[in-house]
Amino acid sequence: MKRAQSSINISTARGAKGLFSRFKEKLSDFKEALSSKIAEKVSLAEKMAVKKDEKPGDEEIGSQAKEVLPPADGNGASSAKAPLFPEKAVADNKPKSRFSFLEKAKSLIFEQEVILEEKDLEEPMWALEMALMESDVALPVAEEIVREVKSNLVGMKRKIGADTGAIAEQSLRNALLTILSRNYLDFDEYIKTKEKPVKILFVGVNGTGKTTSIAKLARYLMNQSYSVVLAAGDTFRAGAIEQLEVHGNNLGLKVVKHKTGGDPAAVIFDAVEYAKAHNKDIVLADTAGRLHTNINLMDQMRKIVRVTKPDLLIFVDEAIAGNDAVERARLFNESVPIGGTILTKTDADAKGGSAISIAYITGKPVLFLGIGQTYPDLVKFEPQWLVDRLMGEAEA
Repeated sequence: MKRAQSSINISTARGAKGLFSRFKEKLSDFKEALSSKIAEKVSLAEKMAVKKDEKPGDEEIGSQAKEVLPPADGNGASSAKAPLFPEKAVADNKPKSRFSFLEKAKSLIFEQEVILEEKDLEEPMWALEMALMESDVALPVAEEIVREVKSNLVGMKRKIGADTGAIAEQSLRNALLTILSRNYLDFDEYIKTKEKPVKILFVGVNGTGKTTSIAKLARYLMNQSYSVVLAAGDTFRAGAIEQLEVHGNNLGLKVVKHKTGGDPAAVIFDAVEYAKAHNKDIVLADTAGRLHTNINLMDQMRKIVRVTKPDLLIFVDEAIAGNDAVERARLFNESVPIGGTILTKTDADAKGGSAISIAYITGKPVLFLGIGQTYPDLVKFEPQWLVDRLMGEAEA
């Protein structure tokens, strides 16, 4: 068990190297825009500090006092109708900003802090939204992240001289963790508490690594001492049954199969019955790859779900497909509600957008990330793990 875990850690380190490099690169525009805005406010602070040190002389004070005295009437007496402090009267009629001048001045001069206001963040937030969208983050998700970052920054006091890059990264880190944690599901805990055998059905389009992901997940579950049965429910694609059999032989697992062209629902039903009869813990069922636009195959998928009543329906797609993967997940979810997603080829994904977007759009969690070609190259999804790599703060 320890040896297997070590292999996973080594594999994870290899797969994570260079992960989401485009995302990290695009974030620099946001950091620079925020740094520039804070630098402007720091410059203002310094100017105000200089003015504070310049004390007016007696003559200047006298002239200032005269300016605030009310005008005299013909007898030299002051007029009762004139306001004693005309400047204050004018100021009282002006709309007050969210943060008063005195509060901002106090922070700038005495506490050496700047207060970020919403108007200060217009340019940095635009830069952030563009960075997210250019990294294949879906528009609704990008907008939500921007709102989260803005709410974190507006009204917050930042020490002059603080690392503005760190300020930008921390606010974005908090927003990403909020988004990614919203639909989180602990797969291990789910399997542990579910009545056995647990029936897991895999769906997706052709060529995204669905069958290989089934084998990887089987290995993952075996490392936790679960017994697994594989169901060759892809009776449509030539060679699909043989491919799953190869994985089954490599892992020493039973593969339940019928002839090519047979009823996939019957195959999966037989696999579940076999698991019950032999006290197996989990059934992992393959299905034919299909596009949401293929009406016949989608009708077949709905029949499979209706007959086999899976505990969990997992959608599999490539991380490098970006927004295409997000859109496909959304359409599959509308047809046969999915329970979670596995994103393959994450090790080749320079943008990271689909990993951020897919759970938000579907309302269902990302469960695993594929980071390589071998069986151990499957990482259980954890928001912290993903954010560390998106922000370039970890390599393993």
